[in-house]
Amino acid sequence: MNPARLQTRPLSQVPRDQRRGFGAALWRWIVRFFLGALLLAMVLVGGTAFRVWQVARIDDYTPADAIVVLGAAQYSGTPSSVFEARLERADRLYKAGVAPVVITVGGKQEGDLYTEAASGKNYLMDQGVPEEAILAVETGSDTLRSIEAVAAAMRERGWSSAALVSDPWHSLRTRTMARDAGLAAWTAPTRSGPAVYTRESQAHGIARETGALLWYQLTHFSADFEYTAGQ
Repeated sequence: MNPARLQTRPLSQVPRDQRRGFGAALWRWIVRFFLGALLLAMVLVGGTAFRVWQVARIDDYTPADAIVVLGAAQYSGTPSSVFEARLERADRLYKAGVAPVVITVGGKQEGDLYTEAASGKNYLMDQGVPEEAILAVETGSDTLRSIEAVAAAMRERGWSSAALVSDPWHSLRTRTMARDAGLAAWTAPTRSGPAVYTRESQAHGIARETGALLWYQLTHFSADFEYTAGQ
């Protein structure tokens, strides 16, 4: 075989029709690649949104070591409507015997007089929950930090299982983080409050949590848009 025939010809020496064929084939592969990537992204986002919606509908009353209430905004010790709905849910779970302890969690922003955890504890005491049955974990500025703080506090006390209380759409991400932190965790979300008032608020919550959960699964960082301290 003539070695010269194995040499690649310069592009300028390739016939124009043949070059067009190469370009068309390359373009087709590029289009297929991006369409395939778009389809996979749509399946991933759609599947995650479905799981957010699905877990939001779960009410698990399995007995646990503790009921964990995720913090939300408070104003000089008075829980916001979002936080109040979560605390009311935790109060009902405690009185139903789901767990002997309620854990409130959440820090405060600069200038606040109360932490979310402290205002939550005071609210529950006003509802008749004994002070000794409430553990206030006064740290955490977002969901991930709050869950990590709760997991550490529970491990110190030999507790390993938790019934998580938050808004319905927040449930899957909260449960995922809690299980990643080593807890046996399940959810009993709120059924009242601003998060479930309207179809619009529900759709907004699902969309927000879909993005936040995907971000956490990709990076293991939090991506809180509503649940940070002081909001």
